[in-house]
Amino acid sequence: MLAANYRSGDDFVVEFLGHRFEFSAHDFSERVTAAAVKLGLVESNDLDDDEQQDLVELVADGRIVEPRSGLGLYLVRHWERLSLVGDESLVYWLRKLVFRGAWLDHRVKEGLLDVSWEDDTGDFGYAEPEGGRTLLELAPVPSWHELQYRG
Repeated sequence: MLAANYRSGDDFVVEFLGHRFEFSAHDFSERVTAAAVKLGLVESNDLDDDEQQDLVELVADGRIVEPRSGLGLYLVRHWERLSLVGDESLVYWLRKLVFRGAWLDHRVKEGLLDVSWEDDTGDFGYAEPEGGRTLLELAPVPSWHELQYRG
């Protein structure tokens, strides 16, 4: 039976869509950075420790109290423009992508999904084991590319 919740440690807890996911600091930081890249908030996952800490604080707490980096300062200074793109919340989408990645990883670990690299999309594809149906395309994500931090 599949456990409902993902756990890699107890440094961070994210409750999302009725699930409780617990992360080690390293796992959470990597997932937050990957989510920021996916949204286009930052260009690559090559962030320094202070930039990662600012993103982690934003996702964990919904705000950055005292920026540690240029990225954190950029997020605080331009929060009114960055917090919403259309009707989409930056914090919500960062959390959603952290959750989505952990949920997919957990399903792969439990043998409920197979994963493969898709060269044409440059992303992972997921399918049911033993030739079952391909997992429906993951919902598209909004883009923060136009507001991307350029450091």
